[in-house]
Amino acid sequence: MSDETAERIADLIAPLRVRPGSKVDLERDFDPRYKGGLKKRDGAELLRTGVSLLAEYQERLAAQDTYGVVLCLQALDAGGKDGTIRHVMSGVNPQGVRVSSFKVPSSEELDHDYLWRYNQRLPTRGEIAIFNRSHYEEVLVVRVHPENLVRQKLPEGSLGPGVWDRRYREINRWERYLTDNGFKVVKIFLNLSKEEQRTRFLKRIDLPEKNWKFSAADVRERRRWDDYQFAFSEMLSATSTKWAPWYVVPADRKWFARICAAAVLAHTLDEIDPQFPDVGDQARQDLLVTRRALELEAPEGDAADPYAERHPSAGRTGKRHGKSRKKRG
Repeated sequence: MSDETAERIADLIAPLRVRPGSKVDLERDFDPRYKGGLKKRDGAELLRTGVSLLAEYQERLAAQDTYGVVLCLQALDAGGKDGTIRHVMSGVNPQGVRVSSFKVPSSEELDHDYLWRYNQRLPTRGEIAIFNRSHYEEVLVVRVHPENLVRQKLPEGSLGPGVWDRRYREINRWERYLTDNGFKVVKIFLNLSKEEQRTRFLKRIDLPEKNWKFSAADVRERRRWDDYQFAFSEMLSATSTKWAPWYVVPADRKWFARICAAAVLAHTLDEIDPQFPDVGDQARQDLLVTRRALELEAPEGDAADPYAERHPSAGRTGKRHGKSRKKRG
């Protein structure tokens, strides 16, 4: 990524990042209809650029095999999580991405600590794991519906008014542990307005091909709108850290939300700046010998090395190609 592109991405997402230690009031601090001065007609090209960058970075991430990335997506119902994943990750190699959706915990999951099931779906090195809903359900849905906390079979001393502050601390420490071990954690909250959610629910009812997406349970949850807004605000305030920041992405305009999500992930990978591994001098010499042997097998009249003939700058020195830009100071 060029310095100019990196700066443009950083400028785009800077207003969306929750400053560590800040006190967030979601309704006051973040506008679901914000679009950063962009116009929709420019959105398609920007998204293509973001998708292309992600494909390049993912290839290097997998080749380096040192870092992994955990992308957490949170939103209210109809917030656009599925569409964001589908569009933003459209250009990457499916073998390098794992998407996990977390529903109501099973009886087996309830027999473990609340982070256990999320641990099972962490990425390997070189992989991107996307959590469609995440461990933050444990301080959102569970907080709005405390009966779910009772189902988690916690000892009596673990319940009480301090349970949420304790969970915030535990989550922050867990994410710091992951980051210290090479697994970058980045978190996106798709911020949808109440009116836009109402519109999307009606669309699911009005269009027969969307009926399957509608659930009466979603409308019941909508009645707890203010409770969720409070829970989101508390979560953002307590768990946006230097090592695992939250980004509040305006979600009323799907095209802008997808651009922002791609930019956040590209920025995260840019900070890692993964590189193709250098095979070393001896291995490189071995490759040169092998290439010469393969060139000698070329049929009469055919190019000895068809790829090098089409790309004259490639392969002549035996050195690596495709390195990213140098680190900025």
